[in-house]
Amino acid sequence: MLDWKKIDTILLDMDGTLLDLNFDNHFWQEFVPEKFAALHQLTLEQAKQRLVPQFKAMQGRLEWYCLDYWSDVLKLDVTGLKREISDLIAVLPHVTEFLTLANQSSQKLFLVTNAHRDSLNLKMEKTCLAQFFDELVCSHDFGKPKEHPDFWPLFQEKYPFDKSTTVLVDDNSNVLEAASNFGIKHVISVSLPDTKQPQKIIADYPSITDFRELMKGL
Repeated sequence: MLDWKKIDTILLDMDGTLLDLNFDNHFWQEFVPEKFAALHQLTLEQAKQRLVPQFKAMQGRLEWYCLDYWSDVLKLDVTGLKREISDLIAVLPHVTEFLTLANQSSQKLFLVTNAHRDSLNLKMEKTCLAQFFDELVCSHDFGKPKEHPDFWPLFQEKYPFDKSTTVLVDDNSNVLEAASNFGIKHVISVSLPDTKQPQKIIADYPSITDFRELMKGL
């Protein structure tokens, strides 16, 4: 799929790309509603009816990814709740093998995530993946999520890279669209970000099921 001799920068998303999105889906769809229901003496269904519209309203905005924002809005210690079920955090299959190869190559390796820094730190603590990367980058540091067109110019200003020799792997199609519009030549989607959900059909971008498909030639 890729001629690795023509790639000098690798940008990798975290949740749904390196890590199983099942953790985050379970956290926001089940665990947070359970805690919210207990706090407000609601049934689980009533809690979900109140929370789902709030979540949908923030999707694609930086607030959606901000633990401080949700802690304030929901009156819950969201970071603490994540730690409560952190044993569910899991690395997707063949990610470590890919990162080992990439780390031994000449390419620069960046983790670029929309996740809040507290979430990033917890997940790196649990998975020990930080050792493979040249930089761990949070979109919060730039005040824009990765799907916002302003993010990529800001990112490139701080971390100069050649768009023609860069590859981005991400499970979010809006992020891939923003990166592609910015001019990043190689954008690749992940079709199985949540191992508990069916594989997604990706029509707009090249896609992988797991990282074995990118190891050839690396």
